[in-house]
Amino acid sequence: MNNQAAAPAPAVHARGLTVRRGTGRAPRTVLQGVDFDVPRGRITGLLGPSGCGKTTLMRAVVGTQAHVTGTLDVLGRPAGHPALRSRIGYVTQAPSVYDDLTVRQNLDYFAAVLDPGRAAADRRRADVARALADVDLTGHADALAGRLSGGQRSRVSLAVALLGTPELLVLDEPTVGLDPVLRRDLWNLFHTLAAERGATLLVSSHVMDEAERCHDLLLMREGRILAQDTPDALRARTASATVEEGFLRLVDEATARAAQEDPR
Repeated sequence: MNNQAAAPAPAVHARGLTVRRGTGRAPRTVLQGVDFDVPRGRITGLLGPSGCGKTTLMRAVVGTQAHVTGTLDVLGRPAGHPALRSRIGYVTQAPSVYDDLTVRQNLDYFAAVLDPGRAAADRRRADVARALADVDLTGHADALAGRLSGGQRSRVSLAVALLGTPELLVLDEPTVGLDPVLRRDLWNLFHTLAAERGATLLVSSHVMDEAERCHDLLLMREGRILAQDTPDALRARTASATVEEGFLRLVDEATARAAQEDPR
């Protein structure tokens, strides 16, 4: 008898995931039949250079990307299923806030959308207070969003995504343009969300040193997954001192294979 508990199903399961853009005779393939899993309760870093398809992959996961084929299951349901809306928090690269509302009014509005009805008012207030504390904006709750710094506006967007304690957080380059102290604080928050609340995080970045902060890595280049591994395993497999060095070695290997397959 096998008493070993079965591993939980991944939060995201993709096989043959393909995205094409454009119509007519020459559509462009952005994601090229990628396979990957995002384990539950961990931080998975989606890393690669700008333009490699990271945002497209994330949009597919949250169900907002058109022309998606292949298998893509999220929290046990097909990506984009209506039942997933309250279970996923999504932060885009550009802050998604209303400049003419205060920070608290922004959160109150989105909390009401997620959890409508008068009976839920106390729960919404508690969610807003928790989200403000999570991103360290309680002291700016009554400031107009349009008067905040870029980093503060990014934190408002993150606070919106944290409303309702989502099971999966999809964060598209959430630390771009932030100072080192704020970047450190956000990564500490990400680890708290995973360790203490059991959240799953998929975090994209083109800054390779952020890979060292992740539990697992998906390394992308030109619409393909070059590797899925832990930082330690990737460094060991490529005999590299850093994840960035390992990534570059994988790129060189992929380039050499492509040249052999197509010697023109």
